[in-house]
Amino acid sequence: MQKEFGKLDVCTYICVVKLEQAIQSTKFKSEVQKAGLNILYTAWWLKTVTSKELKAFGLTHEQYNVLRILKGSYPEQMCVKNIACRMIEKNSNVPRIIDRLELKKLVERSTSAFDKRETVITLTERGMRLLAESSVKIDRLFGEVLTISEEEGAALNSLLEKVRENEE
Repeated sequence: MQKEFGKLDVCTYICVVKLEQAIQSTKFKSEVQKAGLNILYTAWWLKTVTSKELKAFGLTHEQYNVLRILKGSYPEQMCVKNIACRMIEKNSNVPRIIDRLELKKLVERSTSAFDKRETVITLTERGMRLLAESSVKIDRLFGEVLTISEEEGAALNSLLEKVRENEE
């Protein structure tokens, strides 16, 4: 039985408390190693709570990401390769994700007018509506679980970008 802590379930509560309690370990080689594990754990936790919200809309985390990317270029079409370059999870199978979104009538696939070998994707009106509805829930969720100030958010963003300085 899961005990409720306000709107947060047990897994959410554990993450809010301390990394040591969540992973049941206090042995770290350094604060830097602990920070790396904390980033990994927090990313997993945030993806988990986000996925729970998206499930109500019949969307996966990756499908939601594709819809957001397409909205950024709407009403212009995007080729699959450009969508893949913008994905949060770079190893996502974008053509397969698009297949599923197309079955749900959230996107349309067509051939590029400029290059007949290229497939382009665009959001449908139904996709725009579902993205708008789900974004309201995700924005509300982020407001509830990301309990940091704008200043703290800017500092965290700066630190995370520093961690990724050597990203290839």
